[in-house]
Amino acid sequence: PVVSSNSYETTSSEEDTSCEDSDTETEGRAGGDVEPEQPGRESRGDSSGEKCEDDDDDDDEEQEASAGAAPRSQHQAHRCKPSEDFLAACQLLSEHLPEIRSRSNKHLHVLASISHEWFQVSSHKSSRPEVVAEYLEALRDIQPQLLEAVVNLPDRNGNTALHYSVSHSNFQVAKLLLDTGVSCLDLQNRAGYTAVMLTPLAAPETRQDMEVVMRLLREGDVNLRAAQGGQTALMLGVRHDRPDMVRALLSCRADVNVQDEEGSTALMLACRRDNADIARLLLAQPGCLLTLTDKGGNSALSLAHGDVAALLRAHIELSPSLPV
Repeated sequence: PVVSSNSYETTSSEEDTSCEDSDTETEGRAGGDVEPEQPGRESRGDSSGEKCEDDDDDDDEEQEASAGAAPRSQHQAHRCKPSEDFLAACQLLSEHLPEIRSRSNKHLHVLASISHEWFQVSSHKSSRPEVVAEYLEALRDIQPQLLEAVVNLPDRNGNTALHYSVSHSNFQVAKLLLDTGVSCLDLQNRAGYTAVMLTPLAAPETRQDMEVVMRLLREGDVNLRAAQGGQTALMLGVRHDRPDMVRALLSCRADVNVQDEEGSTALMLACRRDNADIARLLLAQPGCLLTLTDKGGNSALSLAHGDVAALLRAHIELSPSLPV
């Protein structure tokens, strides 16, 4: 939708499975991150996220949001409940949470084993909500603080289970994570992207899915800027021609005047993409500034052409107090 030199490691799981099915699919989202990236950037694997398509004129400048695949063994079977090893590791970790932040802590290997199983069950497109619910309940039963630690546990690229569930449009799992009450929506991965920033690339299919999207936008910070490129969720929605997501973001107070590292605003991006529908949505926001310029000295009007340019001129004529 990068920070690591290769894709997610696939390590085999050696724990006994409580139940198995025949699904051993390999996720189609290779690559190391759940954030905008480009071919050849550090975290890119062999293929981009399936919702990440390079834009025609932005190939050299846009950082796309894609979904990396969480670690999955080639023969990884689905679990139905936490393994005994997982529960034992969680019990041990719960007794040493205060000191686990130290890299030299002797219990870091315990955290690594918990992380491995947690991401296996929670962070794939095919992750099942009923299984994730079993894990969340087990974690809560051991210790509420442990639940918070694991729910917000980052992988080596800083992605949490919430990053993955949003990126994979697995909204049932995302809802479970939100319902814990301890999920940190504004956690940024190593490239500075939050789960909220990935919502414009998600594909909600039902009313319930959209309710989860709106909850993410209401509870998270929709105006955070990514560490790389300075893009916001609104900008990603514009760049991917998602008027539905742009409308949702605007309803949750996304700032139309935020500028990225190149000085571009969401309106400038809409002008570059010649997207009149999205430009109209942005212009309808009180305070939308047409006078801002990017680092090249371009304003939205100077970048617009055709129908979008006519739309901007009409907007200026209807608002004579606006400076041009």
